Amino acid sequence: MHDCLMSGETLFNRNPVLDCCGGLNNVDYSQMDMSVFADLSRFADLTEPRFCVAVIAIIFNPFFWNVKYVRGPHSSPWQSPGGPRAQFENRWTTVARWEHRTQGLTRLFGGPYEACYFLGVLILLLNVYRSHSITVAMKGQPRWELLDNVQVYYAGAALMALGSLFVISSFLALGFTGTFLGDYFGILMDQKVTGFPFNVMDNPMYWGSTANYLGLALMNASPIGVVLTAVVGLSYRIAIAYEGPFTEEMYRQMSQRCKHK
Repeated sequence: MHDCLMSGETLFNRNPVLDCCGGLNNVDYSQMDMSVFADLSRFADLTEPRFCVAVIAIIFNPFFWNVKYVRGPHSSPWQSPGGPRAQFENRWTTVARWEHRTQGLTRLFGGPYEACYFLGVLILLLNVYRSHSITVAMKGQPRWELLDNVQVYYAGAALMALGSLFVISSFLALGFTGTFLGDYFGILMDQKVTGFPFNVMDNPMYWGSTANYLGLALMNASPIGVVLTAVVGLSYRIAIAYEGPFTEEMYRQMSQRCKHK
């Protein structure tokens, strides 16, 4: 009996069980199959010029309308009567927030709607160029056999269909000014949209667009397209961090003004 227990203990010690904390120390990484990563590195050249151009186009878009350095006094149309009219700040802000603070585009174009339409068209053109640069980057690099099959192709098509549904339904629910930062121009809806697709997820237009790019990458069996989709998703995540709280604050202030009327 003692021998059996000893042999069992010896067997246990020779084959330690993985645990949640230190179990990975028991893994023999030399036995891992790294061929998948080697294949990926052969089909995704991150130094290729067209890839770099696409990355710049992806990052520039939200950077353009979300980040801008502003120095100097500002006033806000949402400040309460009798409140401080100006503050001196050195800070990174958005182009739309710059408009919200100074009404510079509104004065330039003669009204908030005209200014919002201008910014919206400019954002659309930037998005068209971004999509073009991503397509060019994908065509400039080889396809990956691992993704080049019917199942992946149809999965990509399904992602594009789902992404387009979210993008189009978001636009229809928000309208042009609601989609293209109209709230920063003082063009607010009566209340925040809570119907489809906003009852399914937050920021459905951003994530729908990301799904479109991932679907396009899968349909073209493009590993570099998958990498670029990750860059798109990350840039949108940063944009949401800037836009979300600010929009919430504007609607909160509008609600307070309505209560005081």
